[in-house]
Amino acid sequence: MSKSFDAVIIGGGIVGLSVGYHLTKKGLKTIVVEKKYTGSGSTGRCIGGIRMQFSTEASIKLMQESMAHFTGMEKAFGFSVEFLAGGYLFLAHTEDKLDAFRSVIALQKKLGLNVRELDPEECEKLVPGINTKGLKGGVYSPDDGQAYPFKVLKGYINGIRDNGSVVRTYTEVTGIKSVDGIVTGVELENGEFLASPVVVNAAGPWAVEVGKMAGVELPIFPEEHEALISDRYEHLFDPMVVDYRPDGCYFQQMVTGQIIGCYTPVPNKPGKHTSSSSEFLLEMSKRTSRLIPKLKDLNVLRHWGGSYSMTPDGSPIIDRTGTKGFYVAAGMSGHGFMFGPAIGKYLAQIITEGTYPFDWDEFKLERDFSRKEIMK
Repeated sequence: MSKSFDAVIIGGGIVGLSVGYHLTKKGLKTIVVEKKYTGSGSTGRCIGGIRMQFSTEASIKLMQESMAHFTGMEKAFGFSVEFLAGGYLFLAHTEDKLDAFRSVIALQKKLGLNVRELDPEECEKLVPGINTKGLKGGVYSPDDGQAYPFKVLKGYINGIRDNGSVVRTYTEVTGIKSVDGIVTGVELENGEFLASPVVVNAAGPWAVEVGKMAGVELPIFPEEHEALISDRYEHLFDPMVVDYRPDGCYFQQMVTGQIIGCYTPVPNKPGKHTSSSSEFLLEMSKRTSRLIPKLKDLNVLRHWGGSYSMTPDGSPIIDRTGTKGFYVAAGMSGHGFMFGPAIGKYLAQIITEGTYPFDWDEFKLERDFSRKEIMK
């Protein structure tokens, strides 16, 4: 059986749903297909941070657009997504790290970010009880923040369906068809064929496998990460606190009072498993309470595993491919939730108008991947 659409989006996380939402608003009959449930990949396992503090012009511009969407979601969706502009505080425990932060402040300010350097005493005022031993300082923007991922997904799903398009869960894509290098649609596990001149690969950790279906090789590799969330706790601080030491971590206090956070394992753990470990639970507890000793009293409610989809330079791939009509929005490198709203808007523009919104070299598939994101 065959059905026809103007666009097929593979992947029901925030990136795929945002692309579907924006294409639908442009009048395209769109279907988002997700092999499990919406948010079952990286989005539903993230910790909800949103920041504009990046080290390159393109990433900053992308995030400025995303932030505008996040702040307007309550009006657009008709309900709160629990957005809070609590800020982001990046900590430096070495002079080299502090110098690296300083090296991008000028660019950030030039592009309009409200960001400033803090000394250790100012960091302690912002996050009462923080351990300042060995702390050289930090950089802070009060305009960064957080939102609740599942409510953001709900808003996009409602918008897609309200505008006459489709979100299908537990629907696995098994093939992408093309004729003479032009995409014609996708095959589903149940034998259905979804005919479409546009197919978007927003499959997160599975983007490489989906790319191969269209004959497109992607330099993306999944990494395992874990996270935890505590029981409710008295209000202590507002910003996401990012400890950049090799044995550091990052966490924030949600509007519910819960502490949610994770760390990047060293060495990195390749793979896309979603299991959780007692090692992470113990290590994260030590790292969190070392930074804010009062948090040693936290009760952990649960912890879980998930995957980042990494690229060699830490920036996503958001681009058309050599197969006409086949697009990629993947390799988010841990920033998919925050990038998602802007990616949806801009990729919809690329698809429908054939133009990039600004200098897009940082996100193109054919770049050399030599540049590295300083503020990963």
